Amino acid sequence: MSNVLISVRDLSVAYEGTTALDEVSLDIFEDDFLGVIGPNGGGKTSLVRAILGNIPYRGTVNYAAELFRGKERLIGYLPQQNVFDRAFPISVTETVLSGLQGHKRFRSRYTAEDRRRALELLERTGIAEVAGRAIGEISGGQMQRALLCRAIISEPRLLILDEPANFVDNQFENELYRILQELNRRMAIVMVSHDVGTISSVVKSIVCVNRHVHRHDSNVIDEEQLRNYGCPIQLISHGDVPHTVLSRH
Repeated sequence: MSNVLISVRDLSVAYEGTTALDEVSLDIFEDDFLGVIGPNGGGKTSLVRAILGNIPYRGTVNYAAELFRGKERLIGYLPQQNVFDRAFPISVTETVLSGLQGHKRFRSRYTAEDRRRALELLERTGIAEVAGRAIGEISGGQMQRALLCRAIISEPRLLILDEPANFVDNQFENELYRILQELNRRMAIVMVSHDVGTISSVVKSIVCVNRHVHRHDSNVIDEEQLRNYGCPIQLISHGDVPHTVLSRH
């Protein structure tokens, strides 16, 4: 049986008196590829931000020893793009290298190997040509690729992505999912997405979040199950690839 990397127990999050998550529990295993779905405002981002320790919460979040390298926590994070300051005066390469700050001493310089690794990742994601440009000068799709490189340059044991396909074109979206499946061979992945139809063909398990959390240990989930979990979603299938339409909620 796979080891548990993160154990969430009785976790609650509230904003100005409004409950976003209500005593939820969830285990994340070392070989997981979880797709986190649910209605807007249902608590998906609150769940991952609580796991990262970025917001106050009640309850417990326990981390396995494998998630640490010394004092460095081996969790990569790709946030929604609107939380990143595009005006910050930093190059694309420096943005990627900033993902190594967790195990760098204060004022220590990046090594030639660090820079080689950053350029290798930029090449792999198809944006090596913008490596020297300011982060605010590149497109939204290029930004998303650069932030993915930043999230994985430290070789984390867990990668958390919040709507990673936003701002990317269809061609790179397919490549993104291929890269994530490859990464899942050596790290657990938790991916928040509104696109159930697409991620159901990529992830191993689905977690529905709507104030409460329900884990479904399969990437196949039907409308009745989603309704029972409190996620009112209609599934419409066309051929072998399901498409998804969110109903009113």
